[in-house]
Amino acid sequence: MSTLLCKSEYEAKIAASRDERMKWWREARYGMFIHYGLFSIRGAHEWAWAMENSCAEEYEALKDQFLTKPGAPREWVQLAKRAGMKYCVMVTRHHEGFSLWDSKVNPFNAVNYGPKRDLVREFVDACREFDMGIGFYSSLMDWHHPDGGRCAYDMEARKRFNDYILGLNRELMSNYGKIDILWYDVSAPMESWEGWDSLTLNQMVRELQPHIIIDDRSKLAEDFGTPEGHIQAQDRDWEACMTFNDLSWGYIDSEQAIPYSYNAQRILRMLWQVTAHGGNLLLNIGPTPDGSVPEEAVEPLETVGKWLAVYGEAVYGSIPKEKTVKLGSMGRCSMSNKGEKVYLWNWIWPTDGTMTLGGFETPLLKARILGTNEEIEFEQKGHRIFLKNLPLTSPDPIANVGMIELTFEETPKYTFASYIPQLHGGKEVARD
Repeated sequence: MSTLLCKSEYEAKIAASRDERMKWWREARYGMFIHYGLFSIRGAHEWAWAMENSCAEEYEALKDQFLTKPGAPREWVQLAKRAGMKYCVMVTRHHEGFSLWDSKVNPFNAVNYGPKRDLVREFVDACREFDMGIGFYSSLMDWHHPDGGRCAYDMEARKRFNDYILGLNRELMSNYGKIDILWYDVSAPMESWEGWDSLTLNQMVRELQPHIIIDDRSKLAEDFGTPEGHIQAQDRDWEACMTFNDLSWGYIDSEQAIPYSYNAQRILRMLWQVTAHGGNLLLNIGPTPDGSVPEEAVEPLETVGKWLAVYGEAVYGSIPKEKTVKLGSMGRCSMSNKGEKVYLWNWIWPTDGTMTLGGFETPLLKARILGTNEEIEFEQKGHRIFLKNLPLTSPDPIANVGMIELTFEETPKYTFASYIPQLHGGKEVARD
């Protein structure tokens, strides 16, 4: 490996190339997370080993039951394509320490046991077949490795364990061609980037994969933040990672999970949230023990994919921060923008043929219904826009989320409820 940079030099170097490396990701908006491993057999939770206080020998017995059906990774990626997703991130090794590739560093793997196949290779091949960005999830914590706990206080154990983690990631970065994303998780038990020697680790990764983007979970800021289980905008590139049922990232009984699982409309709500606030959505599925897609995920994801095929211009793509606008809600609809264009996501379509929007101070040039391109009659008075003669039912037959595009003279100036002084320090705004 070439000469190591200090932290400030390293961060300056990756900052200089970040816009070029992140361009595709910022435009993609939407990806699939895939949690699959020995925990899938238990059907309890991906943290079953820890939560049930299992011993290593008890958990290791699962390896011979881990019989992934032929073509399972291709099934995941094909569904992601139908869902309108642009990239996939696969768990290559979870905290349980079982590697899903032909690892020479870690013999506890899917080639030596279970399916006796390199599932990471199958995943990569499928991503290339369907033109999907390729992401590897790589746990830093490892419950199976003998130094996984003592590395916190034993310096010799720390050296061995860090060498092990570096070796695993070197294999992932060396053996599968170009990889787009490295998604670290859970930097425990060590509490700092110095403990993990993340500068050495990540410079090795970037030397092998110069165009890769890396998340923030190795205790270095790297390229993007990762709010988990909630959608919260950050002052940087960010990606909300969400489970499909808010109960488990790994497989749990499908029949019982259905009432807790997302439908298409809830997924679209999440896509609106990330789109409106400049982030991405990484939506997880937990394949069944044999690797099949859980049945409760298929119809909602396919419905969202059909919707995106019609309305994707409101979601995909990125714009400079100076051309984004913080927009409020109109109650029945939410809003996002791309420069001079504002998109109305109509969760509840107005049934009287009219819609009134408040707070816009910039002249509106045109309004149209996405999908049909039908122009909408409108009138603008002061900070109010009146849309007229709308269809009496939602024009979206896919998910009942009808989309309206507004085109302004320029990036609009907008103030939520601008005529209500109580919401603006008592300041009155004159009505036209």
